[in-house]
Amino acid sequence: MTETSTVDILGEPWMAETIALDDDFEGEVVATLVSHPAAEPTGLATLHVHGFSDYFFHTEYAAWWRERGFATYGLDLRKYGRSLRPHQSATYVADLSEYFAELDAAWERITVRDGHRRVVLSGHSTGGLVVALWADDRKPPELAGLLLNSPWLDLQGRAWMRSPVANRIIEEAGRRRPLRELPRDVSGYYARSLHRDHEGEWDFDLTWKPVESFPVRFGWLRAVRHGHARLQAGLDVPAPVLVLSSDRSGHPTAMDEEVFTTDIVLDVEQIRRWSVAVGRHVTYVAVPGAVHDVVLSRSEPRARAYDEIERWLGAYVRT
Repeated sequence: MTETSTVDILGEPWMAETIALDDDFEGEVVATLVSHPAAEPTGLATLHVHGFSDYFFHTEYAAWWRERGFATYGLDLRKYGRSLRPHQSATYVADLSEYFAELDAAWERITVRDGHRRVVLSGHSTGGLVVALWADDRKPPELAGLLLNSPWLDLQGRAWMRSPVANRIIEEAGRRRPLRELPRDVSGYYARSLHRDHEGEWDFDLTWKPVESFPVRFGWLRAVRHGHARLQAGLDVPAPVLVLSSDRSGHPTAMDEEVFTTDIVLDVEQIRRWSVAVGRHVTYVAVPGAVHDVVLSRSEPRARAYDEIERWLGAYVRT
């Protein structure tokens, strides 16, 4: 497959570069690196990796970094967003380490080809788990900092869902019938709270980040639980780490204020508990009123989140 670079759907000067990867059991596999240069070369860059049922559309977040001299990159992982192909089971991998291939390729382009010497790696939700595992495994010398936005560090829900019995069920089902879908109800509240055509303020493609989400498959969930186990055993990311989350989780039964002011996707107590397992130098901040993707929160908690990132950059990354 010929790799291509074109003007991205976000418009100039955003560019989208297709990265060819090894075929898997479904056939052709690609990832997509989206980029926007800084106003002047500084040797600084940031790379953001999205979460589950998601893709890169975070132009405000990227602009914030560029104002501080960082070139900005976003990576649509295989089978997500720009990288999703008609023959593929959306979002599916059997092992989170499969994503290391596109992270390696993106990192080589950012650091070797484009010459950035200090890179902040950013990940949201499942992407936060993935980038933490990758940073621990690779320990690239250019990694200036790791920013985790509501990372998925344990399975949410009732305690029995994290029990050894539940883990064995997931393990067996994921091994025997990996593409089987896990039955679940999706309220759609979260995507509705974000999208401007519903009750939110953001513009994103509802085919790539659908209101009803994508199916969760047992093989994928098995891969995530393996990732959780590896992280909870303790990682050793050498760079300073910043973990952001909401200050509380919500469980709304209607499209009410709780949807707009809490994390209704993950359990923030688990994020707080397991953040220290990422590395030796971890800063954790709970942002009052934030939603699951902290940088897509309402203006006040969003501004607070940016203030916290600024403080962390000044204290640990720019030194």
